[in-house]
Amino acid sequence: MIKENQKMLNIILKIIDMLTISTSLILAWFIRFKTPLLILNKKPLSFAIYMQALLLIIPLYLIIYSALGLYRPHRKQKLESEAWAIIKANIIGLLIIISILYIIKQVHYSRYVLFLFVIFSILLSIIERVTLRKVLRTMRKKGFNLKHILIIGAGDLGCNFAHKIEQNKHLGYNIIGFLDDEKKVGYKVCKTVVIGKINDLTSVILKNDLDEIVIALPLSQYEKLGYIIKVCEKYGVKAQIIPDYYKYIPAKPYIDQLDDIPLINIRHVPLDSAFNKLIKRAMDIILSIIGIIITSPIMLFTAIMIKITSPGPIIFKQIRVGLHRRQFEMYKFRSMKVQKENEEKTQWTTKNDPRKTKFGSFIRKTSIDELPQLFNVLKGDMSLIGPRPERPYFVERFREEIPKYMIKHHVRPGITGWAQVNGWRGDTSIRMRIEYDIYYIENWSIWFDIKILFLTVFKGFVNKNAY
Repeated sequence: MIKENQKMLNIILKIIDMLTISTSLILAWFIRFKTPLLILNKKPLSFAIYMQALLLIIPLYLIIYSALGLYRPHRKQKLESEAWAIIKANIIGLLIIISILYIIKQVHYSRYVLFLFVIFSILLSIIERVTLRKVLRTMRKKGFNLKHILIIGAGDLGCNFAHKIEQNKHLGYNIIGFLDDEKKVGYKVCKTVVIGKINDLTSVILKNDLDEIVIALPLSQYEKLGYIIKVCEKYGVKAQIIPDYYKYIPAKPYIDQLDDIPLINIRHVPLDSAFNKLIKRAMDIILSIIGIIITSPIMLFTAIMIKITSPGPIIFKQIRVGLHRRQFEMYKFRSMKVQKENEEKTQWTTKNDPRKTKFGSFIRKTSIDELPQLFNVLKGDMSLIGPRPERPYFVERFREEIPKYMIKHHVRPGITGWAQVNGWRGDTSIRMRIEYDIYYIENWSIWFDIKILFLTVFKGFVNKNAY
């Protein structure tokens, strides 16, 4: 039954998407040509010609949406990942449309209209899916559109899964019962009971309208997997396995493939994706150039003041550890007296550090000393957002003292980061800083970066822990 519901839902969703795409183009045309917001330099193409483009745009977008998984079931998927897929689809669609217009030499089709179309398409599509999610979740809480599942294994794995289902009723799962060889029939798990042994699987499938079977067996019973999977495939019931070793995996895993061999990667890093890397790098280059232009008067004034108030170089260069544990030279405005090389490599900065100059204390407190790192970002050594890089001496030390410390080197280090905007900078807990860094690495999105940038602007520059 759930498969028929999903087919009907996909048909409805595609119809709504077609209306959304059409509405977006109409709104874009109206704002471009019927409002005084944008100046018209020449007579535009007719409304009918712009609308004819929908004959290409609608099927193109439906194909891209389908390719990016926007018509797959989204019960367990986060809204953020669906929104990101919509953004990617619209960027790809825009590039294809512009390429086609270039090939057919259609120079009069307004690029402003296309840009506004993509903005409206993204916003309206996200609003559409947020609304649909809320409607479906409300229906599922009331007992409609439920997925009927059987859990094989009433041990810790099965119990934990059943508790999650009970806590998340909006997902729309109904557990019809458990099969277990070690628990008696009638044994209660959450609000459900054991209804038989594993060998009863065939009869349970035939007697019930099952949508899915969840296998939650301990490692000691994995020899039964072959039989269970064979029965599921014989009767065409979808099966999912909760691996007993998941408790040893420290993060969100994802599955890769080498030929026909599945590989479970124990840590999901969104920035391993080539597309995500490209988007983040493009944002770094554009914003760092803008940042250099905007802050150039501040940097010039700072350079003059450092030269006047303290003997020594203006720029302080220090070796730090970055992406893939590679070392690079990080730039800062010099805020301390010139030190011996060994002291500079191994001494931690403290609140009343006597090595700081008077002007140095000010630029450290206001984070002005970090501005030259915009050039590190342009070079590709750093990103605007990411875990703060550390000196090799402390990396070696923290690697032994703090679990998961080295995970921060899975991405480029940043000028600012999730830990810093939450107050974990300067002489504060390294363990807490790493927790925030790992959260950022595993949950990266373009929106997360934008959020951190805003927080940096409004509360991140001046911080009581910045020494």
